Amino acid sequence: MSTTAPHHTEPRFDRDGTWVGASVRRREDPRLLTGRGRFVDDIALPRMAHAQFVRSTVAAGTVTELDLTATRRTPGVIAAFSAVDLDLGDITAILERPAAEFVPTDMPVLARDRVRFVGEPLAIVIAEDPYAVEDGVEAARVTYDTAPAVVSADQALADSAPLVHDNAPNNTLLDVSLFATEGIDDVFAAADHVVHVEASSSRQNALPLETRGVVAAWDDRDEQLMVQTCTQVPHQVRTVLARCLGRDERTVRVLAPDMGGGFGQKCVVGREEIAAAAAALRLERPVKWIEDRRDALSAAFLAREQRYDARAAFDAEGHILALDADIVCDMGAYSCYPFSAGIEPLMASAEMPGVYRVPAYRVRGRAVTTNKAPSAPYRGVSRPQYVMVMERLFERASRELGLDPVEIRRRNVITTFPYTGVNAVTYDPGTYLESLNLCEQLVRDEGWYERKEQLADAGRILGIGYCCFNERTGYASDAFAKRKMTVVPGFDLSQVRMDPSGGIVVTSGTMNHGQSHETTFAQIVASRLGIDVARVKLQQGDTDRVSYGWGTFASRSVTIGGSAASLAADRLGAKLLHIGAHLLETQPDNVELHNGAVRQRDDHSRKLPFSEIATVAYLRADLLPKDTEPGLTAEASFDPAGDGTFANATHAVVVELHPGTGQVEILRYLCVEDCGVTINPQIVEGQCRGGIAQGIAGALFEQITYDSNGEPSCASFIDYKVPTAAEIPDVEIHHLETPCTLTESGAKGVGEGGTIGAPAAVLNAVNDALRPTGIELDATPITPQTVQRALEARP
Repeated sequence: MSTTAPHHTEPRFDRDGTWVGASVRRREDPRLLTGRGRFVDDIALPRMAHAQFVRSTVAAGTVTELDLTATRRTPGVIAAFSAVDLDLGDITAILERPAAEFVPTDMPVLARDRVRFVGEPLAIVIAEDPYAVEDGVEAARVTYDTAPAVVSADQALADSAPLVHDNAPNNTLLDVSLFATEGIDDVFAAADHVVHVEASSSRQNALPLETRGVVAAWDDRDEQLMVQTCTQVPHQVRTVLARCLGRDERTVRVLAPDMGGGFGQKCVVGREEIAAAAAALRLERPVKWIEDRRDALSAAFLAREQRYDARAAFDAEGHILALDADIVCDMGAYSCYPFSAGIEPLMASAEMPGVYRVPAYRVRGRAVTTNKAPSAPYRGVSRPQYVMVMERLFERASRELGLDPVEIRRRNVITTFPYTGVNAVTYDPGTYLESLNLCEQLVRDEGWYERKEQLADAGRILGIGYCCFNERTGYASDAFAKRKMTVVPGFDLSQVRMDPSGGIVVTSGTMNHGQSHETTFAQIVASRLGIDVARVKLQQGDTDRVSYGWGTFASRSVTIGGSAASLAADRLGAKLLHIGAHLLETQPDNVELHNGAVRQRDDHSRKLPFSEIATVAYLRADLLPKDTEPGLTAEASFDPAGDGTFANATHAVVVELHPGTGQVEILRYLCVEDCGVTINPQIVEGQCRGGIAQGIAGALFEQITYDSNGEPSCASFIDYKVPTAAEIPDVEIHHLETPCTLTESGAKGVGEGGTIGAPAAVLNAVNDALRPTGIELDATPITPQTVQRALEARP
């Protein structure tokens, strides 16, 4: 393997310019594109064994016998452990809410006597190679006393439904009404128009390209269990692993190597990683587990099976007066850690009003438990669903009131900032109206409205749909505390260290899994210090090197992690200026950072390169100012003020429906987004396009269903329909910029916006095309069969 350092060809920027705002080539690409990346499955340690799991084949029941005798006799098998053998603590997520509102579920690392979904792990098998371990798993014998499976939210809430957890009456894990404006019923009674939408979305898999995996090994020298795993939250994995094993956290080190996507599925703590680590301790040899695609599709964390019953009141001019919603989220068999089963209904309840001025609001959010794989956050967390419902309400109101769909939105979007909504959330400045207007103008300038009418005469069926929304990013500790979590994410810590040669190492508690952190964090720090971006290296994903961090989710990396790095860089810069002024024998206010040096403001010919200052700081401490400690290291933390910041966007979609097949073809996709200051425009656009692709996938293709026994329908990509490049259109992106005053760089998050807006925009476009049929669709995915049935109903 080549050890040649990557060659950097980008021009040097001086401090009068900035690296922020430049489309610097991704630092990660040379390594990843030439096969020099290092993923979990690339790791091979001496004497490493391989693990897989005996999994439940029934959705509900009691294990009457788990016989691993034949497994242990299988050639190549080293050991097989059940829950009794490993004796591990459970994984439990808790909200500090009364029992009437929240019921915690203890998720065992390996199921003991009761199973609650197909694919639940019962035992771990360890063998010399990946083939022998599969033979060992097949040799296991499990007998069950099966029970009726609860496979839908309606069934779960029925009076006669069997209980998935004995301590959860009505199979309800969370039942909370966050808001109920006084007198809201009177508002509905007096309103000129009331519209009603019953909408639903299907169960989906986040589908990271790299499935979950872990390599665990005991290190005698450091007296640590070293766990290398693809996770978005290394410190949370360390905490839970130590608790389950009953060990001090100092004896556990978690490292996350290169990662092929996460999308939220990897921001919770899984069971398999803990079982594999426990087996490595027991056997005193390294153990690797790599999730196969069948298990990834059926037994990994899923998301987004939600149902909304919503109505909105409007006056005669189309202004919204009130919103009333009942939200039911099917969260599967257990709560995920640390967010709990409340992650989806609480998100939807808290933020459903979105970009609109809603004067009165009432909402009830419920999380129900069923005999399905548990749910975890997935890119956007409920926002693709509740945004779809809000946009459907406005579309329906526009038809009943005879208003243009864009005009009714225009009359209701927030235009005065800061704005505190009926949901007690304060919105920072954004371009809600401006993005809506520009997006509509782009569609009109391209002539799509005229083309739609012209093609209709030729028998072609086109539709145009919009979605206007915001994306809350940079959730502060206060925001998570409002959910009453006992584990409260929010802040991030960063260290910026200059070595004796003048190179920079930055640590961050965030975790890169495809978002280009190595590039953007280097740009942020390089801009603050006035140094070449090639001299800045980011370190993440190591609980021994990074003091603490909450990882990456909810578009928090640049907003929170980047702000912490900015502050740490400023503190290091201040120390460089202090030492430089002393060595230049000038006043502290007469120096500045410029192009990798400290120079005098009044005489630019007098300057000291950072490398010379660093040499003094480390090797000639006797030359330092008397009040200055040796070394060049600075640390900082950042926790956003208030409710965080909101990026925003408007999407527009043009679709064509094909009679005879019911296929939906996307002819045009336009996105106008505002994420504040763009650190790297090319990376921002990549995030938008990737998110839009996932949003389209949810709108038109992806769905996991279950039969009456709780057997999942999707065990391979033959059954789970994933769009290819042929189904994803070119996406044109336009940028607006409202610098954020709550973050150090002025940036807002951008990681989830594409996914949030796409389902509503596509659904609205399809409904616009179906308008002559009188049929409106309110569920995703939009299947060809559904579209064809609607087309056949045309007069």
